[in-house]
Amino acid sequence: MKDVSHDIRSDFWDAMEDVTEGMLGFDDGHLIPMSPKVRDDVKDGKIWFITVKGNGLYEGAKDGGKPARLVVSDRSEGIWADIRGVLSTVDNKDILEDVWSPFASAWLDDGKDDPDARLLCFTPSVAEVTLTDDNPVKFIYEMAKGALTDSKPDLDGWSGEITL
Repeated sequence: MKDVSHDIRSDFWDAMEDVTEGMLGFDDGHLIPMSPKVRDDVKDGKIWFITVKGNGLYEGAKDGGKPARLVVSDRSEGIWADIRGVLSTVDNKDILEDVWSPFASAWLDDGKDDPDARLLCFTPSVAEVTLTDDNPVKFIYEMAKGALTDSKPDLDGWSGEITL
């Protein structure tokens, strides 16, 4: 991977704005599929999740923030990340409205007004991240070429740990 001269944190958040799938859990437990949402118009440094009352993550975080981990892998956004931070609950209808998605409607019969709708807030602190600028076709080509020629793929991007 080549070094890049622009702000890696900014690239991380830009990529996270369009990530729709991840695996979230507490540091001491297993990870479960969740849909992350970054409030791109707010830039609050938080990753939001809609869940339901009774969800194990919600129940585990409702008495205060708890160390947690989010893992994302999204080739179309060029991000692979293992993110550590704190998971907490938030009761805020405006944020719920802002992060609402069609995916949430599948789980909540009454939509945003469902009495079981809950918000989880993940505040990341550090992440091991790979960011690529390459398009998916070039990525696949370079990976295949590297495997066939025993050479390293020529990928534009960055890999390392960032403090968020």
